[in-house]
Amino acid sequence: MKKQAILKRLSQGYILLSAVALLSVSIMAFSSPQSVMDLVHVQLNNTDAFSSIRGVYGGVGLTLFISLIYLMINDIQKGLAFLSLLWGFYALSRVVTIFTEGSLGDFGTQWLVTESVLFVIGVMLYLTSPQSATFPTKTKLQSA
Repeated sequence: MKKQAILKRLSQGYILLSAVALLSVSIMAFSSPQSVMDLVHVQLNNTDAFSSIRGVYGGVGLTLFISLIYLMINDIQKGLAFLSLLWGFYALSRVVTIFTEGSLGDFGTQWLVTESVLFVIGVMLYLTSPQSATFPTKTKLQSA
């Protein structure tokens, strides 16, 4: 039983860390889209570009944050599966870039490593955590 509690807390911590990381980029994108693009040395030069960065990194990032907090509370297993896919596909997109456009710079390389590690952690937690049925959560039906 203690192992289950530890795995549950580790899983929730992983989901929360991922959610906060996505939230930080989202806040940056809403407040200053150019600051997000400065990380990859791209200049935004029209309002559509600013709007797109706010939408993709800001709006989508905030949606991911809210969804992850919901999953952390209500369905840890689905949260782990979702993050495994998210970080895995982020890493895959960088690998595809290596094969199609060439080697990554420092920023891309750092994030390839980070996303790969987060993918592996997510998969390991998903595979070692008990099914979500053993992580009881309160629903309106259960508490009624």
